[in-house]
Amino acid sequence: MEETVKPIYIEELFKSKNPKLARWIPKFIYSFLKRLICQDQINDFISKYGDRKGLDFADGVMEYLDLSFKIEGEENLPDPNGRYIFAANHALGGPDGIILIHYLGRKYSPLKFPVNDLLMNLKNLNNIFLPVNKHGGLAKEAAADLEAAFASDAQVITFPAGMVSRKTKGVIIDPEWQKSFIVKAVKYHRDIVPIRVKGQNSKFFYNLANFRTKIGLKVNLEMMCLPKETFNKKGSTFTLSIGKPIPWQTFDKSKTSKEWAEQVKKIVYSL
Repeated sequence: MEETVKPIYIEELFKSKNPKLARWIPKFIYSFLKRLICQDQINDFISKYGDRKGLDFADGVMEYLDLSFKIEGEENLPDPNGRYIFAANHALGGPDGIILIHYLGRKYSPLKFPVNDLLMNLKNLNNIFLPVNKHGGLAKEAAADLEAAFASDAQVITFPAGMVSRKTKGVIIDPEWQKSFIVKAVKYHRDIVPIRVKGQNSKFFYNLANFRTKIGLKVNLEMMCLPKETFNKKGSTFTLSIGKPIPWQTFDKSKTSKEWAEQVKKIVYSL
């Protein structure tokens, strides 16, 4: 039987992980956490679409949230017979990934999408998602799976920042892009297709992120707001701007991989 996502019940989760602690947590804390993670909305979605897998699951999210999008530069999409890395900014922290899967999955197959291993709990997309930051004994297995994906004929979607965009000096922009997608492009002869996702989260999200950074708190508190940010996007329309594919041969020794990553990031934000 294929694995799919299960309903979330925050009290039961605490009881199963730490029964002693769970007994001491006041009811109002549980109520706050339920609202914070949008437990009722998540479980309502699961009851309607929780049995779907892969592209069908992404379609279900699009339908449930009534998301739509416009495409700019669609003529820049390359021949489906090639092998590519679709590199995009991480503007939203949920809907952007779903939109990319929904859109590109109709034109290119199969798809692979390296993600934070926390997202591997979303079993409905485990035929698309690949974990990138496993630890311990699983690290070698995850690394091997990642290399196999890039060596295969699958198309790869990536958010090189690995984190959702933040507001820096009044500008909403990704953190530094990691160089690994450049390294993989060269190693596996994959052209890079730059894509800009045009959209943003709430002012509260960015203000919380900046406040947390200002006081030196390491824990990404703002990430707990992403479920609410996602459900608040209901009925929204976003824009995907697609740039011309960048041949892998472009990434020569004239710049370091890190510098090339920054260059591609600039191209994305110019779209």
